[in-house]
Amino acid sequence: MQTEGPELQSKWTILIHPPECLGAEGRLAHKLFRDLFVNYTSALRPVADTDQTLNVTLEVTLSQIIDMDERNQVLTLYLWIRQEWTDAYLHWDPKAYGDLDAIRIPSSLVWRPDIVLYNKADTQPPASASTNVVVRHDGAVRWDAPAITRSSCRVDVSAFPFDAQRCGLTFGSWTHGGHQLDVRPRGASASLADFVENVEWRVLGMPARRRVLTYGCCSEPYPDVTFTLLLRRRAAAYVCNLLLPCVFISLLAPLAFHLPADSGEKVSLGVTVLLALTVFQLILAESMPPAESVPLIGKYYMATMTMVTFSTALTILIMNLHYCGPSAHPVPAWARVLLLGHLARGLCVRERGEPCGQSRPLESAPSLQPPAGLSEGPCHEPRCLCHQEALLHHVASIASTFRSHRAAQRCHEDWKRLARVMDRFFLGIFFCMALVMSLLVLVQAL
Repeated sequence: MQTEGPELQSKWTILIHPPECLGAEGRLAHKLFRDLFVNYTSALRPVADTDQTLNVTLEVTLSQIIDMDERNQVLTLYLWIRQEWTDAYLHWDPKAYGDLDAIRIPSSLVWRPDIVLYNKADTQPPASASTNVVVRHDGAVRWDAPAITRSSCRVDVSAFPFDAQRCGLTFGSWTHGGHQLDVRPRGASASLADFVENVEWRVLGMPARRRVLTYGCCSEPYPDVTFTLLLRRRAAAYVCNLLLPCVFISLLAPLAFHLPADSGEKVSLGVTVLLALTVFQLILAESMPPAESVPLIGKYYMATMTMVTFSTALTILIMNLHYCGPSAHPVPAWARVLLLGHLARGLCVRERGEPCGQSRPLESAPSLQPPAGLSEGPCHEPRCLCHQEALLHHVASIASTFRSHRAAQRCHEDWKRLARVMDRFFLGIFFCMALVMSLLVLVQAL
């Protein structure tokens, strides 16, 4: 112990009013204060035996979640931290001081445990709280201090925006080992009685766990207390602002197959949808940390963009079928049977005036045989048209040209009808894909 110095006497003068200005309780508190701190020092552990372990009880009350920075993986909290221990040199008999059971003095005058936040993520040095401590007659010291903590937290965004996070806050002594100072939690979890609800996160609990670890620097064990904050994200804002627009856009993309090919907007619709999805993808990438795990909504964006890309490519191929010219080859026989026959009836693709479920009969190639009347033997009538060879040659040439034109037109109509069948087929396929992917993501919100 050390004697009273001039610095401590000046503090008494500031904190304690002159005795003539105090009442009975004030004079007793002044006398008690002088008696307690005559030979007191705050530099050493307040234990009667140096081999004795000082027990410190730690209690944390969560008041507010200030910020969760997913990109930098830093959690900012507003806490109320209560530490309780027993000081062997701060005890008195209440009867000797008018039944004075407790006094409140500045925390800088007494010994305080050097309990710090191990996973601190703040570059600023810790500021000492200027709150008072409550000292009871049996030496029990209670120190309540508010604190704004910035702790590191490993954020897993693989299920974003339907994710849950676990952030631990580990408190322990920085210099005292377990044989000198033992820290234990009060209760099984932190208190949430005064918690202010957060608009983005829902707190599920904050259980406490005590551990005893041995570090490589020292041989003695170091106890610590870890409060694990269990959080679940409120996904309503992200569903409305990021997910639902993407769902509507993805359901709009397959409608490119329903647009008429002559409108000239089939490819433009696919490219516009792809650009809109790219914008949403960039907005999401700015707020998410660059990690190996891709968020759930990011996977949905990539799957939708892949689907839109394939649908645009197929639209271009189908437009090539639609604009096959007269010089194109006829539709293959297997395509006539499978696509223009069975698939067209199943998808209800019909010509104008044709009932649904029935397709037009397959027309055979036109015959190039001359009319029956012209193929018979020579006529005996001198003025018969069959003797006009030049005229018959021109009529046959006109008929052959007309039949060729009809065959080319029929071939072109077959390719256009085949393009309509393929449009209807891929419309159903991609619409079902977009609907299933959207439901798989939205069901996570339930």
